[in-house]
Amino acid sequence: MEPSKDIARLLDLMAALRHPHTGCPWDVEQTFETIKPYTIEEAYEVADAIERNDLDDLKDELGDLLFQVVFHAQMASEAGAFSFGDVVEAVMTKMIRRHPHVFARSDAATPEAVKVQWDEIKSAEKRERAERRARRGITEDVKAGFLGSVQRSQPALTEALKLQERAAKVGFDWSEAEPILDKIEEEIEELRAALKSGAPDKVKDELGDLIFALVNIGRHVKADPEQSLRGTNTKFRRRFSHIETSLQAMNVSLEDASLEQMEGLWQAAKQLERQD
Repeated sequence: MEPSKDIARLLDLMAALRHPHTGCPWDVEQTFETIKPYTIEEAYEVADAIERNDLDDLKDELGDLLFQVVFHAQMASEAGAFSFGDVVEAVMTKMIRRHPHVFARSDAATPEAVKVQWDEIKSAEKRERAERRARRGITEDVKAGFLGSVQRSQPALTEALKLQERAAKVGFDWSEAEPILDKIEEEIEELRAALKSGAPDKVKDELGDLIFALVNIGRHVKADPEQSLRGTNTKFRRRFSHIETSLQAMNVSLEDASLEQMEGLWQAAKQLERQD
C-alpha cells in the first residue's frame, strides 16, 4: 500500500489494520473505549500545534486526529452501526441545516442573528433526537434538561465554563465581575476550614467550588479559563527550564538542589521575563 491523498485509501488502510486474520494484532483488539483516550490526546495535540503556530506540526496532528475518526468509523462499520460515509453525511446535513443563511433563504445577516438561528435549529434537532430515541426504546437521556446539551465527557474546566454559559442564557448569572471576587474569597475561606477539618472529601468539594468560581470570573472578564491556564502552564515550563539549565551550569542536579536555590532561580527567571 502506498501513501495517497485519497480518503478512500485511508479507509482501506484502516480496514487492513483491523482485518481479523492479516491485520495488526494491536489494532484488531481495540474498542471504542480503549481508543477514546487517544482521540482526546490527539485533539489536544492539534490545539498545541495551533498555539505554537507550527503549521507543519498542525498538518501532522490533524492527520492523526483524522485517523482517530476513521478508526472509530471502522469499528462502528464492523458492528453494523454506521460507516465513515454516514459520518460525513451526518455532519454535512447538520451544517447545511444550521446555515440556512448560506445554503438557503434566511434573514440572518449579522453574527447575532446567526447565533439565535443556530440555537433555534439546535433546539429542533434536540426534539427530533428525543423522538428517535423514544422510538428505539431508549428512555434515559443524558442530554435531558436545560443543561443536558453540555457534554459531561469534556475536560472539567471546559464543562464548568459551558455550564455557566448555558445557565447565563436564562439569566442565572452574576451581573458583573466584582461580586464574583467576593465569592472567590468566600470559597477560599471555606477551603481553609475544610483543610483544618482534615476531611479529604470536604477539601475536594471546597476545592471544586473554588475552581468553579475562578472559571466564572474568567468568563466575565473574557479570559478563557482553559487558555489562561495553558498560558500559565507554558510560563511554568519556561521558568522551570531556566532553573534546570542554571543548576546544570552549576553542576547541581534537580534532586540535590535545595528549595531555596530553586526559588532563587525561579525569581531570576521572572526578572529576565520582565526585561524582555
